[in-house]
Amino acid sequence: MRRGEPPHQGGVLEVICGPMFSGKTEELIRRLRRALIAKQDVVILKPWIDNRFSSDHLVTHNEEKIPSAQASSPEQVRKLAAGADVVGIDEVQFFGPGIVPVIDELADGGARVIVAGLDMDYRAVPFEPVPQLLARAEYITKALAICVCCGNPASRSQRISAATSQILVGALDHYEARCRECFEPPEPDGAEKTTSLAETEASTPLGERS
Repeated sequence: MRRGEPPHQGGVLEVICGPMFSGKTEELIRRLRRALIAKQDVVILKPWIDNRFSSDHLVTHNEEKIPSAQASSPEQVRKLAAGADVVGIDEVQFFGPGIVPVIDELADGGARVIVAGLDMDYRAVPFEPVPQLLARAEYITKALAICVCCGNPASRSQRISAATSQILVGALDHYEARCRECFEPPEPDGAEKTTSLAETEASTPLGERS
């Protein structure tokens, strides 16, 4: 068993964090598959907003995938995950601060909760609620990508499009992995808009939701 992957002996929270293209979802899938092989009751969830590759699978940038369900709110996560031995949540940052007490509740109830998400946004600012989850976690894995500019380990997600909303789901069309030296912070222009998952859902026509 690899370091950072504990045996399931009561409730525990594991956080896999890092920038875009660092293999967070790949590591999440690896741990969940091992739990499935062990014949544990596993619930795998992703936010409804993330439809980049599939609405009913977690999918890595390398097209590795595992079946999953979508959740539109922390409350729905609570309902879908109730009673599971292992709960996996991808892109946890999109659920907002309300996901923190839900995850605490699941872990306190005996579940092994494994979450993956961005620890910093495109400005290299801590991306809530991941910092809150890091403070509560028993096990933390910090994944790094490869800087597209110099090839060094990359800890930041460089946005290459002009959008200013904190939540912008995308891949190579919007982001590059950059190291600290090559990262270029966006120009402060007062236009920054922080959008929660609930606000995004409320502004999205029902026909465009999955």
